[in-house]
Amino acid sequence: MRPSAVVPALAGLCLLTIAGCGSGGGNGSGGGVGPGGSGSSGEGRTFRIVPGASATTDMVGAMIQAAPGDVIEFSCGFFDLSSTLQLTNTEDVLIKGCGKDGTVLSFKGNNAPEGILAVNVHGLTVQDLTVLDTGGNGIELRGVNHATLKRVRAIWSSGGGRESADPITASNFANRLEVQCTDPATQDPNAPENFLGDTTSPDYTVSPKSGRYGIYPVGSENILIEESESIGASDAGIYVGQTNNAIIRNSRSAFNVFGFEIENVQGGEYANNVAECNTGGFLIYDLDGLRQYGDRSRMYGNVSRMNNTYNFTSGGFVGNVPPGSGMITLSYDRIDIFDNEFRDNNTAGIIHASYELFPEGAGRPDEKRIDWYTEGLHIYRNKFVNNGNSLPLPTTGNLQSQDLAKLLPALVGVKNQLACLLPTNLATCAAAGLTGFRGAHIIWDGLLDTYDADCPYPVDANNNPVPSDGRGKPQLGNDIPNPTCHYNAYKFNTAAEGAPRKMPDWFSCIDADNDFSSDSLTYANFHGTKGLEAVVNSNIDPANPASLLTVLTALDPAALLELPSSFDITPHKCVAQYGRNLDLLPPVVIPPFTRSGDYDPAPSEAQIKELCEANVDSGEVNFGAAKVNCPTLDQYHLFGDAEDPTSTPRGDGVPFVLNTKLFSDYAVKYRVAFLPPGTTAVYHDGQTDGPNATITFPVGTIIAKTFAFANDGTGTLNPVETRLLIKRVNSKGQARWDGVPYRWETDAATGKRVAKLAMGGGTASVSWDTTDVDSGQRHSGSTSSYLIPNANQCLSCHANEDLDTGSAPIGPKIRNLNRPYRSESNIVTDQGRHEVLGQNQIQYWCSRGLMAGCPTNLAVDPQTQIAAGVERVPTFNKPGDAGFAVGSGDDVEARARAYLEVNCAHCHNARGFASNTGFYLDVFRPVDGSYGICKRPTATGTVGNGGRVYDIHPGASTDSIVVFRTGPEATVPAARMPPIARSVVDVEGHALIDQWIRDVVRPDEGRYPGSTSCASN
Repeated sequence: MRPSAVVPALAGLCLLTIAGCGSGGGNGSGGGVGPGGSGSSGEGRTFRIVPGASATTDMVGAMIQAAPGDVIEFSCGFFDLSSTLQLTNTEDVLIKGCGKDGTVLSFKGNNAPEGILAVNVHGLTVQDLTVLDTGGNGIELRGVNHATLKRVRAIWSSGGGRESADPITASNFANRLEVQCTDPATQDPNAPENFLGDTTSPDYTVSPKSGRYGIYPVGSENILIEESESIGASDAGIYVGQTNNAIIRNSRSAFNVFGFEIENVQGGEYANNVAECNTGGFLIYDLDGLRQYGDRSRMYGNVSRMNNTYNFTSGGFVGNVPPGSGMITLSYDRIDIFDNEFRDNNTAGIIHASYELFPEGAGRPDEKRIDWYTEGLHIYRNKFVNNGNSLPLPTTGNLQSQDLAKLLPALVGVKNQLACLLPTNLATCAAAGLTGFRGAHIIWDGLLDTYDADCPYPVDANNNPVPSDGRGKPQLGNDIPNPTCHYNAYKFNTAAEGAPRKMPDWFSCIDADNDFSSDSLTYANFHGTKGLEAVVNSNIDPANPASLLTVLTALDPAALLELPSSFDITPHKCVAQYGRNLDLLPPVVIPPFTRSGDYDPAPSEAQIKELCEANVDSGEVNFGAAKVNCPTLDQYHLFGDAEDPTSTPRGDGVPFVLNTKLFSDYAVKYRVAFLPPGTTAVYHDGQTDGPNATITFPVGTIIAKTFAFANDGTGTLNPVETRLLIKRVNSKGQARWDGVPYRWETDAATGKRVAKLAMGGGTASVSWDTTDVDSGQRHSGSTSSYLIPNANQCLSCHANEDLDTGSAPIGPKIRNLNRPYRSESNIVTDQGRHEVLGQNQIQYWCSRGLMAGCPTNLAVDPQTQIAAGVERVPTFNKPGDAGFAVGSGDDVEARARAYLEVNCAHCHNARGFASNTGFYLDVFRPVDGSYGICKRPTATGTVGNGGRVYDIHPGASTDSIVVFRTGPEATVPAARMPPIARSVVDVEGHALIDQWIRDVVRPDEGRYPGSTSCASN
């Protein structure tokens, strides 16, 4: 049903039953958090950090050194930290404080979104501390195997987190960390009709300005969260997503939008937790477009009470959660819910829904990989008290937006009230004291799929059948081409007449041993939007209740059978109905942690001195020192002039440039590849080896990239930093890339320019006045916040699962090297005069024996020096460079896609840092849902979406999140993209993306699949 049709229908129905629209609920009591043990990371160094001016420096120094067995220990006290605590590519590390009430890490002054971030870590424990006021997520784990988060808290200051008028500080934190739940604000203060309503709480003031997630493991496995807490997140408090084997136990979530969230998890467990004063308590579901879909979660011993806070976020699924939801599930198979208590939730104790409930373009997935329905749901031995007795009414804003999700409580209430008018239900409704419209302890949308005999089994990109689980369900993810239909034969007995559903396996069971209080309806199947069609098609005037009554009495009764809810729970009494119950799920088991041994101890100072101070022949590179991080850049002997990284490369170093480069605050970049003597790189391209494929370099390779700021008027360059990527090998013979940053300064003693090792990164004040060599556009400006990333931050962009381990190169892709070499700057340097000048870079490498496996015919045009025989992306700000007519739609699109790939796809790919988003930007994929077309974001929150609905909304750049996040309005770390490389806006790049979405992308299923599914198209 179209969403615009639902609104007048519900409005008319609600007017009919207006006497019952809104009634009070009750209060309940909360639960507690149980005790637990302590953890130890084993033998190693201990880095002790105390509050004070050097705390951030000390923390960064510890985290970039952290090796197996090390401990990073924060003393008691309040820490003002200006950097994320980031661990990357290490194992068996312990981060600890002196208790979550005693150690507070405040990230209010951090210019990055996260508080604690672990990427590609094997074995991590974080315990006994609080993370405060992050711009984004509190504690985030990505690609982590075996992590324990114990006795930790993520919290945002009441009333806006970083922007709170009364923040948590060093002087008051002892009295501010314990937040009670006695009376949540149920009404949105921003809705004008709520000026007299319940818009405040004496306990805590929620805000969309708070960070998104409190505790956020994603794309990980073997995760244990216990005795922990999240307060005030504008998305989910404690979340686990796209993860295998996850246990959340003995923890508490309050005043978040969702308290606890299990998303696309295979093997999850909620045990003995408390969710209170959130918008929704617990969520177990699958989100579309992601790498994996979930299966098997157990939820037991939990308390979900008073989750009635108004929804204070926007965008994504969580933005649609109705207040008063004790637990929600949809699109997730096999869940056991037992021994829990659901109390005082205004809409329902449990909401069992499906994506079929949502209209096309308004929450229903466009892709066909995801199964819309939760099946194998088993509810037993739970206690339900006072649920569904104070349904939140839609605001005028909800009605104007025509968003069915925001109208769900009203839909349920109207349908339940109509059911109470039926003679067969009078006794049931009277027993529950129903005088107004209500929810129930358990509500179900009543929607199930039917057997599609014509839908073939899905296949992969090579046309081979995809694997299936033991029940015959295909195992699909976003690496599988989108099928044309939803295959569902595994749910049905196709050998029997009529192909009946396999019961109860693909249904749900509600056992008789649940304890339902009599003050609420026990169960309501509200049939989704079924039955409303008859009302909608009758052109009712919602302002005239009499017209609705006239239409209802004139309609065929058969058309209205599914308009009222059904209170009949007997189909879910599985033993009586089907002769057996659902099989109980086994507990989730996290196997013991053992070290991999892949991480060597740090070299000694004597080893570093020996290698870095070795004698090197004139003109040669010190490749022997590539094994270690030298104190100064000149010790590698990379450049002819040790004080000038734009001078002639030594050895066989070859400078190179890219067609389109990553924007870095208008820095001009000088890239040089140094291959050890007698070695060669190997040709790989995206069409053959995948979109992330780069040239493969030999062990010992050093790639230097210098960031300099030009003043064309004075003809001067200011090199600020040089970053090295070095390919090393460990004691087990395993290759990996390490990122090593150096910062340029003038030595006070000698007056010479020197680049010193800066593993801790930093910031710099820079200015520029330069004309772009491709577009001819002049750019001038300055920033005091140019970021020099620390060594661990290199992994955020450079780590991809399908590349070499570590900080592998992402720039030297064949398609981005296919051009003649010319320096990025108009200022002439010796490096810019290298013999590769004016030659096709790929041909130069191949002809000089620097690269093997080259195509036999590059077909280099002698005039343009572009190779027609290999792939290529255009220069984004050079109209016509893609070979299309200047300014045409094809020209704009090709250049926009080149820009998005280079600036975003290093993270936004199926194996990168942002793989969990399902938003991928390589140039090879179609521009469809996976490219952001009509795709709602997964994890942006209100701050990150800028009030916009879709990643890319065809023809509507003002409703496209990608335009917001790359533009001038994205001023905070949680909104700005890319998150590390820029502090100012790339004017040309942003304008191109805006132009492409506004003027080129249109609702056209042939060219942009899924483009007609945006709600307003």
